[in-house]
Amino acid sequence: MDCKCNKEKRSYHFNISEVVEGKVQEVMNFNFGGHHDLVALKRLAAEKENLSDKHAAELVVGLRLLHHVLKKYPENELFADFLPRLNDFKHALKGKVCDK
Repeated sequence: MDCKCNKEKRSYHFNISEVVEGKVQEVMNFNFGGHHDLVALKRLAAEKENLSDKHAAELVVGLRLLHHVLKKYPENELFADFLPRLNDFKHALKGKVCDK
């Protein structure tokens, strides 16, 4: 999903918390960067695919993070089988969501 990106480097910070017995505990955090405008992609996915904002955000963030990891480990047998399928899905989604 490379639409609506201008190749300007962006940086995001993810802070994952878990609620245990009513208490919020940070369980992991990390930075993630790239040239994708995740907010614009989320908005497009929500509008064009009739997804809730929450589910559009989950889709966009999940795809970006998963694709990033798969590209970093192309020789991993498990990832090597899945990367072409993920690329096909991304291109199909991009074709539906992004204006040509």
